[in-house]
Amino acid sequence: MDMNKPDEAGGLDKGAGEPIDIRRLTATQLAKLGVAQVAYVKAIVVNGAPAFAIHAADGTPMALAEEREVAVAAIRQHEMLPVSVH
Repeated sequence: MDMNKPDEAGGLDKGAGEPIDIRRLTATQLAKLGVAQVAYVKAIVVNGAPAFAIHAADGTPMALAEEREVAVAAIRQHEMLPVSVH
């Protein structure tokens, strides 16, 4: 079993618990890393007012908040790691 090849869904084959060589990840595999563990916060403007967008690690929009601290708290409440994007 080659641990560095994507499974049928394009993810990583987690087979026998062997280490995965991250230098050989495909673009699809790299995009899926951290999707369930990391969310990022980005300052944006909505209808002329400042806001903070919360996105999954793969860029999927998840929520908006009026304050950065609220966005970070929401991410942590869902047991994810917040990361800021400038």
